[in-house]
Amino acid sequence: MSAEEVLAQVAKEVSVCKKCALYHSRKNAVPGEGPADSEIMFIGEGPGFNENEQGRPFVGAAGTFLNELLAEAGLKRADVWIGNVVKCRPPANRDPMPEELAACNEYLERQIAAINPKIIITLGRYSMGKFMPGAKISSVHGQMRRVGDRFVIAMFHPAAALHQAALKPAILKDFGELPKLLEQARSALKHSIPGQTAEEPKQDPKQLSLF
Repeated sequence: MSAEEVLAQVAKEVSVCKKCALYHSRKNAVPGEGPADSEIMFIGEGPGFNENEQGRPFVGAAGTFLNELLAEAGLKRADVWIGNVVKCRPPANRDPMPEELAACNEYLERQIAAINPKIIITLGRYSMGKFMPGAKISSVHGQMRRVGDRFVIAMFHPAAALHQAALKPAILKDFGELPKLLEQARSALKHSIPGQTAEEPKQDPKQLSLF
């Protein structure tokens, strides 16, 4: 199957999924959207009210802010893939439960395998935890590490700035520095030998000590 076919199949399965209790309050599943050959994949936490209504990721207030952050980083939403670790809205926008994360993990893994992005940008601690288990987002936000054959950059969730105004400057700063990190990742991947893990880009001692 092509990447487009895999993503379409996952979306079809997600729309009728009953693997966890979230389907009871689901209006529309939110499988994710974006080009099947995206270089960059953004992974958030879970759909909110507007996402559940429309079946699309990041279309509410957090989505509006994400669009501003993408522009800050010189990216276009149409060029990146955007999804979440859980595909159905948790009631009252609560945090995803372990069993819900586990139920959706297979779908996300298939999406990652199909798109095969060079860079994954996590939005929030639950998506960060998938790739950086044990890390604290307060310590590693805005930083990048190699995970297998790709690079993962941890970011605060855009909604965090809506709930905690004090976090907004840090989020804006992180996205403002994103182009530099993307170039580091691209350079490391370009010079890596096919089949071998890419070389870790150089970071300052402060950053390295946080890992």
